[in-house]
Amino acid sequence: MLSQQSRSVLPLIGALFTLYIVWGSTYFVIRLGVAQWPPLMMAGIRFLIAGIVLFSFLAWRGHALPTLKQWLAAGAIGILLLAVGNGLVTVAEHQQVPSGIAAVMVATVPLFTLCFSLLWGMRNTKLEWAGIALGLVGIVLLNTGNNLVGNPTGALLILLASASWAFGSVLGSRISLPAGPMAGAAEMLVAGVVLLAASQLSGERLTQMPSTGGFLALGYLIVFGSMLAISAYMFLLKNVRPAVATSYAYVNPVVAVLLGIGFAGESLAPREWLALVIIVAAVVLVTLGKYLFARPANVQTIDCERR
Repeated sequence: MLSQQSRSVLPLIGALFTLYIVWGSTYFVIRLGVAQWPPLMMAGIRFLIAGIVLFSFLAWRGHALPTLKQWLAAGAIGILLLAVGNGLVTVAEHQQVPSGIAAVMVATVPLFTLCFSLLWGMRNTKLEWAGIALGLVGIVLLNTGNNLVGNPTGALLILLASASWAFGSVLGSRISLPAGPMAGAAEMLVAGVVLLAASQLSGERLTQMPSTGGFLALGYLIVFGSMLAISAYMFLLKNVRPAVATSYAYVNPVVAVLLGIGFAGESLAPREWLALVIIVAAVVLVTLGKYLFARPANVQTIDCERR
């Protein structure tokens, strides 16, 4: 028999494991998928099906349906985070950007988030500015490495994806979204429709039916990369400090790089390994600056939440 403490800790461990491993592995699985699916089409199918299933389940369980205002807000966030953010990463991997490199670039999202927070009058600490500067050094090193120096379009796509995800994250905390996991379901529905429309407008066509592996990759992204991971993230936001919930940002690139090297034959030059270390260090520094060295009023708020 598990103790009450164990029963309360196990869901937290499971949620963290899901974010660390599942979200980290999605970059590798996307690489497998785009070998057989057009990128925008695959991303659109992924989010549309995940959104339909999650939305239907929540509605069946009696969750409140979004109002028109909430639909508009969720649509805007879904476009920024999923359609543009995830969609451009999928396109970049289709253009031969290694999955591990893509994950390292996306790890810069917390740095972009701090910059966009300035638009709403949020001041960064000196430690956070140091993290941003360090992250920029990592980005420069990564973009001059072997994998991206000959693929400037792919590098630009991932930078735009990271910036869009960061801006959507900041905006999402300041507008009225549907309650709980219904927000994620609505965002995925809108993003799926937008991505499939973009797929049609760009002339994507499925020239041949994907193999079993292609369908398995898509299914993994729908079930684990979308529905399960997003639910785990929402659960963590309600039960742990933000610093813990967002710690996936510096774990995912390590997982993605190891999977890419171990199973996809990817390789990183010494300069790119150095860039990985620098970017992860920058994200850790920003996290420490935001939560461990916060202003006294913020520390008091966090202590109250712990009680």
